[in-house]
Amino acid sequence: MEIERNYSLHTLVNYRVDLKELEDFLQGRDLKQIDYFLLRKFLAYLAGKNLSKKSISRKISTLKSFFKFLVKEEILDDNPAASLIYPRLEKNLPKFLTEEDMRRVLEIVEEKEVWGLRDKALLEFLYSTGARVAETSSLRIEDVDLISGIVKVKGKGKKERLLPLGEPAILAIKNYLDRRLYHSSYLFINRRGGRLSERGIRMIVDKYIKKIALTVKVSPHTFRHSFATHLLNRGADLRSVQELLGHSSIATTQIYTHLSIDSLKRVYKRAHPRA
Repeated sequence: MEIERNYSLHTLVNYRVDLKELEDFLQGRDLKQIDYFLLRKFLAYLAGKNLSKKSISRKISTLKSFFKFLVKEEILDDNPAASLIYPRLEKNLPKFLTEEDMRRVLEIVEEKEVWGLRDKALLEFLYSTGARVAETSSLRIEDVDLISGIVKVKGKGKKERLLPLGEPAILAIKNYLDRRLYHSSYLFINRRGGRLSERGIRMIVDKYIKKIALTVKVSPHTFRHSFATHLLNRGADLRSVQELLGHSSIATTQIYTHLSIDSLKRVYKRAHPRA
């Protein structure tokens, strides 16, 4: 998966955890003793842990992929996971902030000292680019061109894409870099001078969401959802938003078209002859 398929570290970690759970459940059984019914028992065991349907679905993907590999390598004759059925997933609409709430979050950051400047640059970057938290955490200074307003991020499957930076984000990053205390190749760093972790980014977002007293649960990914929603609401086409988000399939991006009834009403009034 790592060498041939170029899967992300996050995916590799999840699959490794899934296979360790299977190993613990098997209690020393030989691989050739595993059949469809034993895997069904394993899934029932996982269901007893009150895991979400999404987690169960990923674990089934792990099983199918693993046993397919064993058949390909001629370790097994048949794939016992081939007939496993994925649970029906609920299509939850992603949460997003209104443009007004996003403005409040970005404006509440105090920029008197360097860590406030970092937080401002981070929040502006998340909203300006719609980048994933992992992409943001791993970003290096050399990936950011503040003159042309372009940033290069490395997404899922180590695929690189170029994203435009808005003027407020460019200014915030310049101000932060001018006052930064430590030398580091990473753009966003912690108070010890090391790379700002994904957990650290989440804690910063939580801090400012609490300051404006929002009742909805907000994560760095909410900035990504808000980025996509606001673009579509203001007339961006779906294909362009797909490119900016780094989605391999436009079907993944289409979920954002269901979010704003106000946007749909505007399109309806503009386009329908009897509106």
